[in-house]
Amino acid sequence: MSRSYSETERGSSLDNWVPKTRLGKLIQEGRITSMDEVFLSGLKIAEPQIVDALIPDLQEEVINVNLVQKQTDAGEKSRFKAIVAVGNRDGYVGLGSGKASQVRTAIEKAAAVARLNIVPVKRGCGSWECGCGKPHSIPFQVEGKCGGVRVVIVPGPRGLGLVASEVAKVILNLAGVKDLWVRSRGSTRTVPSYAHAIYDGLRKTYSLITPEDWVR
Repeated sequence: MSRSYSETERGSSLDNWVPKTRLGKLIQEGRITSMDEVFLSGLKIAEPQIVDALIPDLQEEVINVNLVQKQTDAGEKSRFKAIVAVGNRDGYVGLGSGKASQVRTAIEKAAAVARLNIVPVKRGCGSWECGCGKPHSIPFQVEGKCGGVRVVIVPGPRGLGLVASEVAKVILNLAGVKDLWVRSRGSTRTVPSYAHAIYDGLRKTYSLITPEDWVR
């Protein structure tokens, strides 16, 4: 189950942000003004505020919150583990997890990690049934994996919608894709592994080079 995470509840704030990395300083100086420039520069995103500064309309969704227990010498220790997805519904998505003794803190940690893991998603019309050329789906089939879960994300024709589970739909919607089939196998009931498999597949849309990329 997922729920929206309000803007005012975000753990990171730009009000008193003092950049500690070269990329952060370049952004604050106005020398880098978009996420596209960040990925072209090859600099690593090491501060969550970088993403908030460049994607002001970023949205968050809590994918899952679980109670995890660990046996220690002092007894049983209980903590909460949260999985959070972030995205602007227009080609950028991130996924992260966080643990803490309080649910709110776990969600804030997961949201910060999701920002650090944000990636561009290459969109297009890769379905042979469509061919409209508009970025409503992905340009080619990709496979994602995490643990014992394997997913295949297949481009769909315009108007199909998202033929996937609710967890996958949340992440795909945040990425800004509208028409897809998702085939999965393995321990798909394990929400963290399934969510990370979907994210892994979307991440590969950007890492794979197509003939169009060579033309550019």
